[in-house]
Amino acid sequence: MPLLARTILTPLHIDVRRGAVADLAAILVDGRISSGGDVAVVVGPGQGEQIAELIRPSLRSADVFTVAGGSLDAADDLGAKLRARSYDAVVGIGGGKTIDVAKYAATRRGLPMVTVATSLANDGIASPVASLITDGIKGSYGVHIPIAVIVDLDFVEAGPERHNRAGIGDVVSNISALADWELARQVRGEPVDGLAASLARMGAEAVLAHRGDMTDDAFVTVLAEALISSGLAMAVCGTSRPSSGGCHEIMHAIDALFPGTASHGELAGLGALFCTFLRGDDRRFAEMSACLSRHQLPRLPADVGLTDDQFVEAVQFAPATRPDRYTILEHLAMSPTETRERLADYAGALRDLG
Repeated sequence: MPLLARTILTPLHIDVRRGAVADLAAILVDGRISSGGDVAVVVGPGQGEQIAELIRPSLRSADVFTVAGGSLDAADDLGAKLRARSYDAVVGIGGGKTIDVAKYAATRRGLPMVTVATSLANDGIASPVASLITDGIKGSYGVHIPIAVIVDLDFVEAGPERHNRAGIGDVVSNISALADWELARQVRGEPVDGLAASLARMGAEAVLAHRGDMTDDAFVTVLAEALISSGLAMAVCGTSRPSSGGCHEIMHAIDALFPGTASHGELAGLGALFCTFLRGDDRRFAEMSACLSRHQLPRLPADVGLTDDQFVEAVQFAPATRPDRYTILEHLAMSPTETRERLADYAGALRDLG
């Protein structure tokens, strides 16, 4: 992946609470964002349209654009529409696909971006990465991070619970990604940014340690803040390294080989748990397994509808998804037979944990 955009290192405004959307119109006419509300509001189907209607009376000079899916074509089409008139900012309202399309189009037009997240499925709500599909393959593109991030717990609660739980897997995968980053430092002298690592680790540790669930506002707030911290970590160091290692290589491989299997966060959590087992870190393996199990997230290939042979194929293909990365997968360089044996050992270790 190319270096990510680093123009904005920290958002001007972060708001995670119930009722946060009520203040959105006032935030959008903050002089640092827009003096008169000349903004392009980008929504996906569903709750995004509902929020846009709430703020429309207060932002009479705003234009609302509806996007469907998360493709590069959709992002380019939105970019063309943004050229029709002068805007001060772009506001992306909705889930990950909508926000990624808005982030990409805003960056290409040189406009600041405001995120209003209705889902906690992954760390894209504040990251300098847009995941977009082109020719059936999902690619990652460097973009500017949002200038403001708003998470209204009322709208998150109203969304699909499975999508929100998936964000737990994405946050927890930071633990594995950071271990891979440290491995790359030890083996090939790759520099590690301490601040970025601390931001990514802080959120992951908070989610691992919290005993609440998605019905608990305190836990959901911790999860949202952890996802935002993960995005900031990537912006600080200019790469996705703090949050993407062998875990995400496996996730991208499954997406490429078996599209539609499961969500980003679900696959990232599964990949992280497997990579942590390969690393031989028994304490972390037990902690992560307990967390994923507690939140009903997948731990075995069968949990996402994959056979063992399919998972082995994905693990073999995984390093090719990020040729510049050095992770536990590249370090071990396992053959298909070795991968199958380690997978059987992994399943046995999970049975022992219960």
